[in-house]
Amino acid sequence: MPETVTNSRDYFREYLSYVRVEKGLASNSLIAYRTDLEKLKEWSEKNGLNPLTLTRNDLREWLIDLSGKRLSENSKRRLLSSLRGFYKFLIFEGHIKENPAENLDSPQKSSYLPKFLNQAEVELLFSQPDVSTETGLRDRAILELMYSSGLRVSEAVNIQTRDIDLDGGVLTCTGKGSKTRKVPVGASAVEWVKSYLSLRRKQESIAVENLFVTPAGRPVNRQMIHAFIKGYAQKCGLEDVSPHTLRHSFATHLIQNRADIRSVQQMLGHADISTTQIYTHITDAHLKKSYEKFHPRSKA
Repeated sequence: MPETVTNSRDYFREYLSYVRVEKGLASNSLIAYRTDLEKLKEWSEKNGLNPLTLTRNDLREWLIDLSGKRLSENSKRRLLSSLRGFYKFLIFEGHIKENPAENLDSPQKSSYLPKFLNQAEVELLFSQPDVSTETGLRDRAILELMYSSGLRVSEAVNIQTRDIDLDGGVLTCTGKGSKTRKVPVGASAVEWVKSYLSLRRKQESIAVENLFVTPAGRPVNRQMIHAFIKGYAQKCGLEDVSPHTLRHSFATHLIQNRADIRSVQQMLGHADISTTQIYTHITDAHLKKSYEKFHPRSKA
């Protein structure tokens, strides 16, 4: 079983020591590499992931998140160099067998479009939990709420029962930088959360206020949500699906249906509109693909 982020050895420090001693890396370059790897470590911890077990898709998700920060071309090249060097070091030391950073390109918005599910795929994924069981009902409620409100996985696990107004269809969640925002909750999510709550309230032993808990009454964590989403996706033949895929799907479907981008920005909790604008690239690419497929004069 892989070590968790919190109890793992400090492989980042070991790598920096290696490039300083073995590679003779200059002090300024060493500082820059450290900054890049700290960003990766912070993102991994925030999403309940272990840097040693990140996949190429995970790294793409991270690069997408960074794409709204207007990095210079030099910063992008250095960041990718830091990644590749770090994972080559892990392979050399025998900690991992494959390099997830191999063949990664610079995080341009035009090439790093977030993966999203179409409506049929959403329905297929959501049909996987066995809602006749307590855990299955909880999982369905989590899926519905994350997609309905565009939640990050860290936001979903921290929702308290008092944070959601089911009658009003509004959720108050806490995002990055401890900033709170109000987001709408769709009718389908409301009904599934109500069904789950009716079962949850029968458990008198629950002492926490977290909305989503385990059968033992403990709060669910990010790793649990990552694991069950991956499991349900594999069960129905969907590839590279993560909790963030639901957030991407939420935003993409809103933009595709002509939602105002400023409203989407507010619902996602993006500080910078440029981060939200990546979803217009998705819809542009989607429309172009449909045009090329179906228009009789789309090709010479």
